[in-house]
Amino acid sequence: MSTPNHILKHYFGYDTFRNGQKELIDNILNGEHSVGIMPTGGGKSICYQVPAILLEGVTVVISPLISLMKDQVDALTGAGIPATFINSTLSFRELEERMEEARRGDYKLLYIAPERLEHTSFLEFLKSLPIPLVAVDEAHCLSQWGHDFRPSYLNIYNCVNELPSNPTILALTATATPQVQNDILHHLHIPSENKVITGFKRDNLSFSVMKGVDRKKWVSDYVQTHEEESGIIYAATRKEVDNLYTTLERKGIAVGRYHAGLSDSIRKQQQDEFLNDEIRVIVATNAFGMGINKSNVRYVIHYQLPKNMEGYYQEAGRAGRDGLDSECLLLFSPQDIQTQRYIIEMNATDPTFQHQELLKLREMTDYVHTESCLQNYILEYFDDDVNEPCGKCSNCLDNRDSVDVTKEAQMVLSCIIRMGERFGTSMVSQVLTGSKVKKILQFGFQNLSTYGLLKTKNQKDVGLFIDYLIAEGFINVSGGSYPTLQVSQDGKEVLTGNKTVSRKQPAKEQKVLVKEDGLFQALKLVRKTIAEEEGVPPFIIFSDASLQDMCIKLPTTEESFLTVKGVGENKLNRYGKPFIEGIVEYLQDNPDHAPIVEKVEERQGTHQTVNNSDQPSYLISFDMYREGLDFSEIAKSRGMSKTTIENHIIRSIEEGQEIDWSEILTLEEEELISEAVKEVGTQFLRPIKEKTADSISYFQIKAFLLKNRNTMNAG
Repeated sequence: MSTPNHILKHYFGYDTFRNGQKELIDNILNGEHSVGIMPTGGGKSICYQVPAILLEGVTVVISPLISLMKDQVDALTGAGIPATFINSTLSFRELEERMEEARRGDYKLLYIAPERLEHTSFLEFLKSLPIPLVAVDEAHCLSQWGHDFRPSYLNIYNCVNELPSNPTILALTATATPQVQNDILHHLHIPSENKVITGFKRDNLSFSVMKGVDRKKWVSDYVQTHEEESGIIYAATRKEVDNLYTTLERKGIAVGRYHAGLSDSIRKQQQDEFLNDEIRVIVATNAFGMGINKSNVRYVIHYQLPKNMEGYYQEAGRAGRDGLDSECLLLFSPQDIQTQRYIIEMNATDPTFQHQELLKLREMTDYVHTESCLQNYILEYFDDDVNEPCGKCSNCLDNRDSVDVTKEAQMVLSCIIRMGERFGTSMVSQVLTGSKVKKILQFGFQNLSTYGLLKTKNQKDVGLFIDYLIAEGFINVSGGSYPTLQVSQDGKEVLTGNKTVSRKQPAKEQKVLVKEDGLFQALKLVRKTIAEEEGVPPFIIFSDASLQDMCIKLPTTEESFLTVKGVGENKLNRYGKPFIEGIVEYLQDNPDHAPIVEKVEERQGTHQTVNNSDQPSYLISFDMYREGLDFSEIAKSRGMSKTTIENHIIRSIEEGQEIDWSEILTLEEEELISEAVKEVGTQFLRPIKEKTADSISYFQIKAFLLKNRNTMNAG
């Protein structure tokens, strides 16, 4: 008889369950409605996939995004579990075929969108199926106080209640405040004792806030020193996405973009290229990402301040889903606050909801200005237990000396009280710096004893100091369009001399160094080849965590390969041979190889790749190419992918390096590409590729466009 542990090992390749998984699975097998609140990457899908295999019938999974359905189904199919989805991407014939297959019992899991339940005919179809379990993914979407509210989620319980099979309900989410948790329990009729919270902490993520940097340059430098890693960059507006995308593309970076202003086909193309590692970086608005099951995202950069902590933590949490160390970086400028206020005021027409959103923006701003542990700030926001500082966020690693600013804090707090606690940061800053603007004089604030007490500082610095006092809880802020400042109880303790205030000096940029393992790069190439043959994203084959475990265990037999994390019997049978052969071949070519552990010099949460030469990395590749080595040889020698080497050559040519074009393009190849360009244009490479011969590579298309750019621009 199969057990949950047997299913876990046989299909998913893991020996033990993670925290909370077994408790939820036992609840489901006992027929108890439950909710699981686990961090991104915490293994929520296992909680319904394991019971789905054990229970008779087909489990229905309600998922908010089509991309999530496809990724999940690809992963399940790869593990030998029959699953499918029904959504708007299917033709009518495909829809009918899948419904008939579901009636025959061909599937164990069926993924659908919540809006599908609004169709009476589809609900009747579900009534004909033996459905033991309904899993509601991204369950925070049913709360109007959540950050991704979808009204269709409110109809789920009534529809499920009509099913004659009386299925158990499992709700899952990664980001839910106490208020959102209560909404989930209420709307899905789940007993509070069946709420399983494993905590919001992500031990593999390091959080950093960068203030006062040239954002465009900082991001360009960061991405170029992480050219072998996948990353997501979030910006607040479509315009900012387009601008940053253009900047990175001009630097020869394999980058894509994603926002609601692009067509469905372009968004899908960009998303697929990112999932398949054809592009390493994607610049996007918050329209991108929910349900993107890409496990090897090594960094998430927020180019601007997000509007609330729920959205930020969900987006940042897309880094390191495979459990490996990853970075979450937020770049801040005070102007970001006004940008988000404008977006909130334009989109939130209900006064109560707008007030709520503005309060959330204030809490997000406090995150930027706090000098306490960043991870602990996040945990406290979600009402999670906080024990000790994380030890690796930019604040914990900040070794600057703290200075006593109690006197300055008392000046600010006293000024707020003397102004009647009726004004905001701007007015208080103006009074403290001795401004003579008309409004100050109209209120007679020039006569206050606190007027001009900080006149040696500029208004911007005083405003940032007030933000710091707010973040540390010495000042409270009212909500609304015109927030006002009030002195908190802790602030009153400062005024009476019972508490002191300290603050760190301005930060200096610091770096962390990383060294790559050549075997890891070789295994990534094996994975990429298999993924291209099967038409799925590379992480569907194996996650980066699995590849790194191979680098540690060096399995050269089927028996030892089964000990690798994420390797079950099905994946051993399907993929074991090429990976084992890859390891054996690498060890033969590198007899002195030993597992290389990441060499880290921890400081301020940023890092760059080690390069012992003064010459840029891409020029080293170009010199090797001019010496007669082909891309595969250069890639193997440098421990990089072939795609990276191709991008190095393109960038070198773009910067003026001379090359013999006949080595890259024959006349026949140029003619083929030229005809395709005339037909589909030059905006994206994929349509050109589809119109040319299979033998023509993306590299050759890029080279052709570069060679002929002056002619095309003139045309």
